[in-house]
Amino acid sequence: MRQGTGLIAMLASLALGLLIASANGKFETESSQVKQLTANIVLLDGTLKLYGSETDGLRNLMRREVAAMADRIWQENSGSGKAQTFEATDLRMSLYNEVFKLSPKTEAQRFLQTKAIDAITDVGKTRLLLFTNAGGSLPVPFLIVLIGWLTLIFASISLFAESSARAIAVLCIFSFSATAAIFLILELGQPFTGMMMISDQALRNALPAMNL
Repeated sequence: MRQGTGLIAMLASLALGLLIASANGKFETESSQVKQLTANIVLLDGTLKLYGSETDGLRNLMRREVAAMADRIWQENSGSGKAQTFEATDLRMSLYNEVFKLSPKTEAQRFLQTKAIDAITDVGKTRLLLFTNAGGSLPVPFLIVLIGWLTLIFASISLFAESSARAIAVLCIFSFSATAAIFLILELGQPFTGMMMISDQALRNALPAMNL
């Protein structure tokens, strides 16, 4: 009995470790993608500013659309369970059309137009990656099996443990630790919701107000 419990405990500990590493990897990846998206938007705005006053309308458009884009990203990754459709006709498509309409008068403006198109492409790629990564990283059946293992482990420990306050306290600490590990996995697996949610403030506040 004890050997079987030890085997299950080893499997559960390995599973918990792998799940925490996987969930943390998902969290770090999507957090990096949000940072990359923010950096690309700031770079695009700077490139358009260098191009000249002709792009003031584009830069104002960016300021209106960035907040809406942030709302869509966090909504798509909220884990509501509803099927989401990727919206390509947002900031990226509008900017593409307007940047292509620009008529560079100098080599410097032609270079900046090319850089702006590259930055818009990078924004679109990162935006699409965030969309395709939406959803939880922990399958529900696996979670049920893991909870079953942990329940069996603690039931076995209770069966062989002494009936004393100290044993009960130690068992409660172990149970709390296992519960905290599962909670951490669930939180890290949903980077755009919950207590450990990725902040959207950097993206929303990436572009300062324009002085017109």
